[in-house]
Amino acid sequence: MAWIRQVSDEEASGPLARRFEAARQRAGGVANIVRLMSLDEPILDASMRLYMATTTSPASPLPRWFRELVASEVSEANDCFY
Repeated sequence: MAWIRQVSDEEASGPLARRFEAARQRAGGVANIVRLMSLDEPILDASMRLYMATTTSPASPLPRWFRELVASEVSEANDCFY
């Protein structure tokens, strides 16, 4: 099994600690994928901007719950469980 270091809550500081706190407020915790990407902050920033743009953009005619449902279904169809 592969092992990739994750940034713990105790290790996170500055902007990363604030991003972790925002994740806890938004989702009730920090997802492992966020912890993995936090090893490279530019990647984490780009990924979070894409996620927020696709799920929360007011320009979309689709409601947020539906966009998140589509994202979940696509992940499941691709055998991506996290």
